[in-house]
Amino acid sequence: MQNANDMTVRLLIVDDSGENAETIVSTLRNSGIAVRPMRPQHSEELAQALGTQPIDLVLVAAAQSIPLLQVTQQIAASGKDIPMILLAESINENEWVEAGANGIRAIALRHRPEHLLAVVRNEWTDLHARRGLRRIEAQMRETERRCDALISSSRDPIAYIHEGMHIRANEAYLEMFGYETFDDVEGISLLDMVAPQHVDGFKQLLKSMSKGDAPPPQYQVDARNQDGAVFAATMEFTQASYEGESCLQVVFRRRMEFDPELAREVEDLRQRDQVTGLLNRPTFMLHVENAVAQAGRSEGQFGLLLIEPDHYARLLPEIGLDSADALIGALARVLAQSVGDTAQVARFGEHSFAVLTEAPYAQTVALADHIREAFAAQVFSIGERSATVTVSVGGVQVGEKIASIGQVLARATECTQAALELGNTTRVFDPAAVDRVEEERIQHWVTRIRQALDGDGFQLHYQPVLSLQGEALELYEAYLRLDHNGELLSPNAFLGIAEDHGLLADINRWVVTHAIGMLAARKREGHVTHMMVKITPESFNDPQMIATLRRELEAQGVPGEQLWLHAPEAKVFTHLRNAQQFLAAVAPLGCRIGLEQFGSGLDSFQLLAHFQPQFLKLDRDFTSDFARTREHSEKISEITARAQAADIRTIAEFVADANSMSLLFSAGVDYVQGEFVGPAGPVMNFDFS
Repeated sequence: MQNANDMTVRLLIVDDSGENAETIVSTLRNSGIAVRPMRPQHSEELAQALGTQPIDLVLVAAAQSIPLLQVTQQIAASGKDIPMILLAESINENEWVEAGANGIRAIALRHRPEHLLAVVRNEWTDLHARRGLRRIEAQMRETERRCDALISSSRDPIAYIHEGMHIRANEAYLEMFGYETFDDVEGISLLDMVAPQHVDGFKQLLKSMSKGDAPPPQYQVDARNQDGAVFAATMEFTQASYEGESCLQVVFRRRMEFDPELAREVEDLRQRDQVTGLLNRPTFMLHVENAVAQAGRSEGQFGLLLIEPDHYARLLPEIGLDSADALIGALARVLAQSVGDTAQVARFGEHSFAVLTEAPYAQTVALADHIREAFAAQVFSIGERSATVTVSVGGVQVGEKIASIGQVLARATECTQAALELGNTTRVFDPAAVDRVEEERIQHWVTRIRQALDGDGFQLHYQPVLSLQGEALELYEAYLRLDHNGELLSPNAFLGIAEDHGLLADINRWVVTHAIGMLAARKREGHVTHMMVKITPESFNDPQMIATLRRELEAQGVPGEQLWLHAPEAKVFTHLRNAQQFLAAVAPLGCRIGLEQFGSGLDSFQLLAHFQPQFLKLDRDFTSDFARTREHSEKISEITARAQAADIRTIAEFVADANSMSLLFSAGVDYVQGEFVGPAGPVMNFDFS
């Protein structure tokens, strides 16, 4: 299962009991699984959720509101891959058989939380595996499509054979054997293409390959075309797949027995580009396919480089359109001389070239730089004109981590485009280096965070929070910012790394220390300022946090009630015992405690039976663009009414316009904040009067 910090399960629970559903949500959250739950009350809500919401898992109980059969039918009709888990009190054989017949994938025992967690994790893992497989299959289809296009355009006579029968053949193959369309050859046995005197021997060869024996590099026969004419041929075999079926790729080549040297010359010409003398693209792609296959089997490392002249569109008119081929030929000669016999070199496009070398990453990069420097040092004379032509080189190191044609070409193309944007440069992607780069990036951030904690790299920005009910209160929320090379970054850029390296508790203490210091400075200026500060669960069981709060409040002479601390509802759910202990320790200091993202659970008020905050910040899904999402108004009104009855203040974030603020006032919200009220900034200068 994915790291709990990196995943959120979009969960749909069908259960008559809201309390039971909330217990399930709490169980999952307490195990570290973040969930975004939904609980439809009737079949119309279920249909709406399936039609409009992305859903990962469905937990369904034997409910009166929505019968089990109706749930399974609606999910099946949606056409989505949504695993269904049946919630049961015990294992009943008949119930399990019936559930399985209706598409239920597993049964989870409601009263055994460890079993529920195991089933959810297993189904989540299987779902991700299926999604990954579908992505791989899509990539495979795209790769096969590209290979099919290459085969169709190839000058080699190529056919695909399954169980001895033709299932695919290109134009060159049809022309060789005298067929007009593939329909004429489809289903015909490969034996029909062999002269009678070679049939018995060829049968034995096919039998041996069907048993798993490796085919010979070449097999010489007399072939027979549709009219019965016989010609000498050489066959080459490669294991392949076509439309998901394993098959045999067969290449026929005419054999010039009367003059082997001439045959070699003809074959070489067939594989070459006529303008440059380099390998043509179809021949080069066969070499690339072989290299990718070898790399996938851990049988070697290969580098693929793509070379394009810089500013070719501007260069061509200067040379002259009539000299385009001469320019391409001159570029090809410089490339061939710079590479030598160490690699395969091809004309890859109209004015682009490609190089395939068997070498590790460092040598591939060195070759790319050598090619670029060779062009930069050359002056090209084309007729009466001369010009310097620089090139940009992009490439990819082919290895086990990137061993598919589609990935290789995509990465090489991306690097080439990136190099072209700069001009006269090289850029080679190394999959193995990604891990090293990521480790270095993370270590850089850890060092930067520690430096910020020790020095002045962190800053606090302040956003005003306005009372809608006429309360004379100067209230700001503090936001942490990190100065990174002159750019101020929000915690989203580094908080995950800080959490992985145990630095969140230190950051929390830094924030509250500086927040209390700012409150003291405001007090000296004659302001009674209150400040909201977000803390993470790492502070709940951090004894240094309590000591820091006590020490700083006393030293700065700031009443505790001016400091409002809050944490996400979901985090308090999953760290409830520690949160309760923290609340008990903070209460004597007078600090107010709140919950943010409130309302994201199935019944968030159930949490308030175990944790009593002084204020609630509504979940942003309810309040952002509130004027255009009026369906949330009832939910907000319900929350504010229940909060007021418990003497709890409510705060709405992300207020974007006056209409939203008016609607929130009507719903009973106590405070609002957002860009419409005032942006966050380094100074407190909002006019609350």
